[in-house]
Amino acid sequence: MAVESRVKEKRKKSGLASITGVFRGFKAEAKRITWPTKKDVKKASITVFTLCAIYMVYVVVIDAGFKYLFNLILGIK
Repeated sequence: MAVESRVKEKRKKSGLASITGVFRGFKAEAKRITWPTKKDVKKASITVFTLCAIYMVYVVVIDAGFKYLFNLILGIK
């Protein structure tokens, strides 16, 4: 019974009060965020760009290999 009364009390909030409550919650969560240092961001960015470059080279090599294989099979020069 006590739980039901609490739920009913929370439902009685006006629309504006619930919206402000949401933004207060956002603000409280934002204060808990631990942002990475500039050094960490730089290292992560370099890693991502390096892996993207490696993947691009891999795709180009595979594409060239398939192109050569299909041209060889179909007899196209």
